[in-house]
Order: sequence, then C-alpha cells, then structure tokens
Amino acid sequence: MNNIHLQEEPEDCLHEECGVFGIYDFDGNDIASTIYYGLFALQHRGQESCGIAVSDTEGPKGSVLLHKGMGLVNEVFTSEELAGLKGNIGVGHTRYSTAGSSTRENAQPLVLNYIKGTLGLAHNGNLINALELRKELEYSGAIFQTTIDSEVIAYHIARERVNSATVEEAVRKAVRKLKGAFSLIVMSPRKLIGVRDPFGFKPLCIGKRDNAYILASETCALDTVGAEFVRDVMPGEIVTITEEGIKSDTALCLPREREARCIFEYIYFARPDSIIDGVSVYHSRIMAGRFLAKDHPVMADVVVGVPESGNAAALGFSLESGIPYGTAFVKNTYVGRTFIKPKQSNRESSVRVKLNVLKEAVAGKRVVMIDDSIVRGTTSDRIVAMLREAGATEVHVRISSPPFISECYFGTDVPSKDQLIANNRTVDEICEIIGADSLGYLEFDRLSEMVAGLPICTGCFDEKYPLEPPKEDIRGNYDK
Repeated sequence: MNNIHLQEEPEDCLHEECGVFGIYDFDGNDIASTIYYGLFALQHRGQESCGIAVSDTEGPKGSVLLHKGMGLVNEVFTSEELAGLKGNIGVGHTRYSTAGSSTRENAQPLVLNYIKGTLGLAHNGNLINALELRKELEYSGAIFQTTIDSEVIAYHIARERVNSATVEEAVRKAVRKLKGAFSLIVMSPRKLIGVRDPFGFKPLCIGKRDNAYILASETCALDTVGAEFVRDVMPGEIVTITEEGIKSDTALCLPREREARCIFEYIYFARPDSIIDGVSVYHSRIMAGRFLAKDHPVMADVVVGVPESGNAAALGFSLESGIPYGTAFVKNTYVGRTFIKPKQSNRESSVRVKLNVLKEAVAGKRVVMIDDSIVRGTTSDRIVAMLREAGATEVHVRISSPPFISECYFGTDVPSKDQLIANNRTVDEICEIIGADSLGYLEFDRLSEMVAGLPICTGCFDEKYPLEPPKEDIRGNYDK
C-alpha cells in the first residue's frame, strides 16, 4: 500500500529532491543489486519513490529493463525483482517531489525510446525554466507522460541526439538550455554519462570498484557498495564513461567564484559520513556547533541535538563550550518522512510519533538544544515543550543555519515566504513563539568558513541567488 499524506499537519522540515546512482561494469556482471544498495545508502535524499533501469551492453540495443514504484527502496524491490533486472549498465533514483505530483508516473529513472535508441535518465535538482522548455516541446508535438522537469531534460537530449554525432554531444547541447540545478546520470546503450550544472548546486561523484565505474550523489553510497572514491564531478563538467575510460568535457564550467553549492548539503541533507567537493559533512556540522558556542554562549548543564543532523552540531557546541554532550531524544527508526500523519484533532502529533524525550537526561537541567533549522516553527515549539514537560528547567535553542527569509528554487523544499517564521520577525519574537529561554542562529558570515571557503548559494538566507529566480513561484505546480 502506498504511503498516505494527510495535509492537516504540514511537516516543518526541509526536504531534498532526490538521490542518483549509476554504474557501468565492463566485465559484464549484473549490477541491479549494487544499484539497490547504492539507493539504500541514498534513501535519506528521497523517500517517496524509487526505481532502477538496467541494460546489457552486449545485448540488443534499446532493450532496457525498468522497475519503479512508490515507497522506500526495500518496499519497492524484492530479491526476485532484482534478479530479473539483468544488465551490466544501469541507473537508479530515489525521489522526494519539489516539482510535479507524488505519483508512480513521476518516479524515476525515466526511460525513453526514440529514433536513435533508448535513453535512461535520473535527475537531482530543480530547473527554473522548466515550463518554458516544456512549452517549446509541446508546441513541436511532444506528449508528456509525467509532470516533472526531468522529462523535459530527457526529451531535449533525445531531440538533440537526432542531429548529433554522439550522445554526449547531444547532452552538451541540451544542458546548455537548462537553467537551475541539475545533477544528471544518463544511460545510453553503451555509455554512462554524468552531468553537474555549472553552479554545482547538487553533488555528484565518481567511484570505482574492480572493473566498474560508478556515479553517485554522495560518497556514502560508494562506501556502501565497496567502491573507492575517484573524484567529484566538477560544477559544469560532463563525464562520459565507456570501456575506454572516462572522458571529461568542461565546456560548461564557470569561474570558481561563480559556483554556488547548496549549503544545506552540509547543514542537513547529506549523510554525515559523506565528503562533498573535498569537505567533510560531519566536520562542517561540528564547525557549525563550535561557531554557535562562540557566537551565542550560554550557561547550561547539557547540550543535546535533535536527531539526526543536529547531533554533530551539538557535539561541536559541547567541544567548544565545555558543556557536557548528552542524548535527550529517542528517534523512532521506522518513521520516515512519509507516513500517515495524525490529524490535529488527535492527541498524537507527528513530532511525538517521531521523537520521545529521555527524562533522565534533562530533568532538573538547563538544556541547550541544537537543531539544523527552524522553518515554520511548529516543530520547534513542540520539541521545546516536550523538554519542559520532561523536567528541563531552561531550554536554550541554537540553530546551525541562519534564519530562512526566502524560498529556494533549486531543489530544496523551502516553503513560500509567508510560511517562514523568520520572515519579518526578529530573533526575540521567534524565541517567544517557540517558547525557548534564548535563541541563537548560526551567523551568516560563518557559512563560508564552515565549508572551507567553497562558493555556496545563500539565496534562502539573503535573497541573493546565483541565477535570477522565476517571476512567480512555480514549484510543485508544473501539472496545473
């Protein structure tokens, strides 16, 4: 049965759009199970749907086996289904929707059959000119099967392929038209292609295991399947993997100072054991906690993190401040980001279903609670209340990101301005709303230091976007 979303109680947290994983085994071994475990490692990036497409490079051209569905990776795939996916080249995807409905039709990878053969595609990110590109195709007779911008990308690649000598040439021509965030893995009958947008919004890396090459959103997926990290795909780079090796095309690359990685990969989205563009996610979160302790010190008895991304920042705060680090929350491991949410009329809440407080850890103590963000504020006030109910004498909240004041158009599901608690409110006002004794956010100037000087996108904090945003917020409305 598919997971059900009840809208009475919107989730007060951020979502990534998806994770991508591809592999080409030159020895001809079946790779479906490897993609499965790679997606399992990337499950945190999307929990609505997933899929795997494979092909045999020695078999008939154009024969692609595909299985996808709604739900978690271990819900969509059985051992029998994996065994039936025979092939040595393939691509996988796990999705959370920021554009287009949450339906099986919108699950990826997408597989197109066209005059030049077949194309399999998995996409992480969001385009800001998707409607414009979609209309261009519709006026030329294209019929869309989905409401996602990834299909727009696939169609443009297929159309360019008709007049291109190679599939990588077609990819290069097509992606020049794209504006926004896109880390792509494209599977053709004999090639595996990885593309990262010129700003490098979303991560993409290369790995190697025996005689197979891998493309993945995060290095944690490489570790899971026993592959060694080779390097990151550079912002703007197109890499083509064939039996001859890896060919690099850097024609789309921008000067380094114009790159703009999504800072929330380091604050929240990525797994802490991943390394993105040479920077450890875990170390970034430790540094965020240290900065919070320096810039917003407080007298307290224990520092606790809201699982999972708040834990490392809490440890950093403890290391810098000398206040003992503790565990205050027990997380229900079996509750993901998609589950049947209680109605407001019920006594239960989404927060209480997901988290419970260890009373012994906080009773009679002054608590510093570290979380990665405050979006609407509806979760933060409940967690603060839970700590007080458990006996905490003071609750001081520290947030390992600056305040959200605006939307994201590049694949992070940040609500519209009118739903953001920090929009047109002071820190003191927010502190009062969530019921904390004090509140401190990560200082904006600390962001660059937190990621060792990597160029980052800060649009959701200061409205200074690396690309001009669309004139209207079209996120999630492609099918209207």
